[in-house]
Amino acid sequence: MNAQTEKFHIDGPIGQIECALDRPDANTPVRGIALVAHPHPLFGGTMDNKVAQTLARTLVQLGYVTYRSNFRGVGTTAGTHDNGIGEQDDLLELIGYMRAQPGQADTPLVLAGFSFGTFVLSHVARRYQEAGGEIERMVFVGTAASRWEVAPVREDTLLIHGELDDTVPILSVYEWARPQELPIVVIPGAEHFLHRKLHILKRIIVDAWR
Repeated sequence: MNAQTEKFHIDGPIGQIECALDRPDANTPVRGIALVAHPHPLFGGTMDNKVAQTLARTLVQLGYVTYRSNFRGVGTTAGTHDNGIGEQDDLLELIGYMRAQPGQADTPLVLAGFSFGTFVLSHVARRYQEAGGEIERMVFVGTAASRWEVAPVREDTLLIHGELDDTVPILSVYEWARPQELPIVVIPGAEHFLHRKLHILKRIIVDAWR
């Protein structure tokens, strides 16, 4: 992501999890911690995906100490793709690691995901909150409602979707969001990977935090 990105590994349920950490610069007050989840690993998704990196970069700019990790079988993360089940366990392990770091036990937590990462994070959030954990806010981009059973989310979740997304048609996201009464921010002319629209994604998130 940048020269200051720290790469490291933690022990997960079945082996090591490859992680990346980015911190706000010295002039930006730290306001919390964030976790970013990447798109589907069987279709080339990694923690260095450009949408995942844009999410991380934006959250760092907003003052969040931001973590990413590779799902099972990606990079040097152990295991093989587990259809989003084992991946939930791994992300919960990473959140536990994040919480254990100095000064991060009670700080606000943001969860942000792209595509397949939204499916995994929706269930991570549900499990984390059922266990008594608190989440400040969630950001979902390209919510994978047409392909997986995305769990219901908080009413203040920021949903962002491309108008011309043919990987996850926007109508499927409307159908998922409608019973939850969740608004969706639509980026006109954008496809699934938001080619040439990442600056708009960043602006939407920054504006939402204002």
